[in-house]
Amino acid sequence: MTNEQLLRLVSTQPYPLFLMTLSGSHLYGFASPNSDYDLRGVYILPLKEVIGLYEGRDTIETTIKLDGQEIDLVMYDIKKFLALLLKKNGLILEQIYSPVLVQALPELEELKDIARKCISRHHKHHYYGYAQDQWKLLNRSEVGSIKNLLHVYRVLLTGLHLLRSGEVETNLLCLGEMFQLTSLPDLIARKQAGGQKAVLDKGEIALHRAEYERLLQELEQAASVSTLPEGATLAEKRALNDLLIRLRLQYSS
Repeated sequence: MTNEQLLRLVSTQPYPLFLMTLSGSHLYGFASPNSDYDLRGVYILPLKEVIGLYEGRDTIETTIKLDGQEIDLVMYDIKKFLALLLKKNGLILEQIYSPVLVQALPELEELKDIARKCISRHHKHHYYGYAQDQWKLLNRSEVGSIKNLLHVYRVLLTGLHLLRSGEVETNLLCLGEMFQLTSLPDLIARKQAGGQKAVLDKGEIALHRAEYERLLQELEQAASVSTLPEGATLAEKRALNDLLIRLRLQYSS
């Protein structure tokens, strides 16, 4: 799908957009030719929809067909988005620092500076819980999905890298090189060739269990020794509040 097609979709949205990024397997580096597109966005509700008795929607979720391609679209109002950032949601960081931007306002650079100071050792909880959920999905059948296994690795390695460096990296090939996981290129190639139908050979899940448990332990250890702060300070919260007010006023005319 071309950027022109994605921009055409952006132009049909009902509210001014602060940010629109490409997520999912296209961001993580293991998209198959038939992979759906996952778009994640942030919009700005006008004042009349936030100060009245009846408030506008703070979340929009829909599936769209564009030129025969299925697109999963999830968007948050800017207030909810910033609130989730303060709750140490790793997915919010991944959107803010995404290298695959469809559209963004100039104020994104300001948000990046503030968000960097909100990265906390407690982001461990997001990635630890997310990895456990993906592992449970993987083990629902004797023959697990390679896609689920790749998500397990992606989540754990992104979390580890974040806790150790304070930087967001979501591309699994890059992460695999950093952490010297030599099995990942083959798994990614198998997923890209087989798409959703790519499954692990019988017994492979057991082989990956030890690596999964090792990385979980490393994530725990990384959080315990991390030099990252506990969370956003009052200064960051005030800066986010000021940004929210300015955006709300500027884009409500």
